Amino acid sequence: MKNAIIIHGTEGCPEENWFPWLKDKMKEYDYEVIVPQFPTPEDQTPEAWFKVFEKYEDSLNGDTILIGHSCGGAFLLRVLEQIKTKVKASVFVCASAGVKPIKYYEIDRPFVEPPFDWAKIKSSSDNFFVFHSEDDPLICIENGEKIAKELGVDLIRLKDAGHFNSKAGYDTFELLLEKLKQLL
Repeated sequence: MKNAIIIHGTEGCPEENWFPWLKDKMKEYDYEVIVPQFPTPEDQTPEAWFKVFEKYEDSLNGDTILIGHSCGGAFLLRVLEQIKTKVKASVFVCASAGVKPIKYYEIDRPFVEPPFDWAKIKSSSDNFFVFHSEDDPLICIENGEKIAKELGVDLIRLKDAGHFNSKAGYDTFELLLEKLKQLL
């Protein structure tokens, strides 16, 4: 089964930003898209998020695409450290990797400490895309640079995209869909 899981960030929800739009667009390619609600900001811990994510682990396969936004990207790195099935692609959108300044660093800290096992992460996905904006007001671009460098891919660097959320005008995300179309 072809599926995708979108992981929102701190204080996020499945109905925000470009998530519903991408979910609809990927249906056109016969993808089932899941956007779980993770506990936030109360009980926002990797353990609590893994309890939510474990419901979907059996559906992971070689056609799965995992997408993490903001702190959801840091959680995606933790998921890739642990999964046993290699997925088709992993996408990081303004993801946190622990490089300060991060506006909600104390909330994100459990997700970015201890250091990531980059070798295991790289072995868990066939493709990686890393998006970050130079003017992200919440997570500095050095986080995107670090993730891209560690994964051995080019950073997809944008100007004036903010935090890739509705506030920054991202109710759709055409560039992300264009990148994914290469794999769909």
